[in-house]
Amino acid sequence: MNKDCTTVRAAGRLSIPLALLLLGACGKKSEARAAGDSTSAKSAAPALTNTSLTPDQLEHLKIAPVATVAFRPEVQTTGTVAFDGDLSTQVLAPISGPVMRILVQPGAWVKRGEALATVSSPDFASAVSDFRKAQATAVQARRVATLDSALFKNDAIARRDMEQAQTDAVSAEADRDAALQALQALGVDSGTLTKLRNNQPVAATEGVIRAPIEGTVVEKLINPGQLLQAGTTPTFTIADLSIVWVMASVFETDLASVSRGDKVDVMTGAAPRPLTGKVDYIEALVDPATKATQVRVVVPNTGHILKRDMYVTATIHSSKEKHGILLPVSAVLRDENNLPFVFVQQPGGGFERRQVTLGSRVNDKYEISAGLREGERVIQVGGLFLQFAQSQ
Repeated sequence: MNKDCTTVRAAGRLSIPLALLLLGACGKKSEARAAGDSTSAKSAAPALTNTSLTPDQLEHLKIAPVATVAFRPEVQTTGTVAFDGDLSTQVLAPISGPVMRILVQPGAWVKRGEALATVSSPDFASAVSDFRKAQATAVQARRVATLDSALFKNDAIARRDMEQAQTDAVSAEADRDAALQALQALGVDSGTLTKLRNNQPVAATEGVIRAPIEGTVVEKLINPGQLLQAGTTPTFTIADLSIVWVMASVFETDLASVSRGDKVDVMTGAAPRPLTGKVDYIEALVDPATKATQVRVVVPNTGHILKRDMYVTATIHSSKEKHGILLPVSAVLRDENNLPFVFVQQPGGGFERRQVTLGSRVNDKYEISAGLREGERVIQVGGLFLQFAQSQ
């Protein structure tokens, strides 16, 4: 309670006139204090964001109404380069044993079936021996089957014996063919195979690791003397570098704008101009760590500029048409909290600073997904001048 009003109560005990006089004075002071509080409240209220300019200042601004237009969005993202999985492979050792010689080095272009390295392997010697045995057995079984057929025609043997001889011949020939395929899988050249089929002697031959595809040797993973394990030890990596994959990360807000076949510009500091590719596949899974979806872009690698694991930026040009408001990049400014805003002209001639929500970027324009209505007039060039004026 205020000190003056306490004095009024004390005076009331003395005389009624004096109490009335003091009560009137107390009321006037209360009204004055209320007026002062109202003035303070007005001064503490936030300043209006409406700013007016002189005609000379308006001449330096470009003001235009916004309208809904049709456009194709562009998705800006990043990615990493990978070998084309359909044109690259890691070569596993087909046989066990120590490496004898390395025949190619990284950077070499090899054809399919070309020798990459030789291996001294008991598996190879065993495969040659198995083929010779299987072939001898097949030749003998076929000779017996032919003889039994002649005997059966002369009623010298029973039908059952003749049919059994035919079955044995077919089985022996199947074993021979399987032994031949085993030699081919071990990389035996066609000349040696021909000699083996003709039962001719062959020189002691080492096992050979051959290129399963045509391409560039990009990795050598073995050295002479290294012990290989058949079907387990990686020996080389071969890739066709003329085409690579770019694995781009697309987030949920942009995913609806991306579809198979969309054109993509891939930018890297190693190339003066972007390389052009196409969206080939959109993964069905989301990365749990980044919450992004991997989009595979097939890119012709002109000049072999793109290298595996290289970090690149990518612009995906959507083929899906959208409708919305587009503003030049120069119209969108940032406040002290780095939030985007524009200056909207008011009916009275002033300008209001209004926050907006940005969508995708389309060339030199931003999509405005929220904050503006069609027909409103916005400063498209010169907003920095007004922003500076407001800050003074």
